[in-house]
Amino acid sequence: MSRTFRWASPADDILLGEIMHDAVRNGRSHYSEAQRAAWVPAPRKGPEWSQRLAAQDVLIAEDESEALGFMSLERDSGYLDFAYIRPAAQGTGLFRELLTRILARGRARGFEKITVHASLMAQPAFAACGFEVTQEEEVSIADQRFRRFAMERVL
Repeated sequence: MSRTFRWASPADDILLGEIMHDAVRNGRSHYSEAQRAAWVPAPRKGPEWSQRLAAQDVLIAEDESEALGFMSLERDSGYLDFAYIRPAAQGTGLFRELLTRILARGRARGFEKITVHASLMAQPAFAACGFEVTQEEEVSIADQRFRRFAMERVL
């Protein structure tokens, strides 16, 4: 499978919402269906979504037929906001490929560290790539509670 990587533009905002929805709702998860439905009830889109993405460098991975996943880095903080891989591409090394490029972007921007809030699914992948847990957290979305991990990696 030949993969390509490109930096997203505003024209990709709807696609990014669809990838996130697919990953959360159809992929393997340590969260219940009720939790996943509260987290991402529908593909994100609209002005608020576009505004959030506009403040980030968003890297998209694609193969010959579709977009496989994306990862993002806030331009002014070193915060890795989004990391989503479509279910069919999970477990193929794509997470590490995206992260390698995001970390390089962070170094190029002069960040000393990259921080992230990792889900139960993402935490082991981030840990395998050198991120350390700084705090275990519990957050609420709608009527659901979620465990997640604040993590960081020094560059």
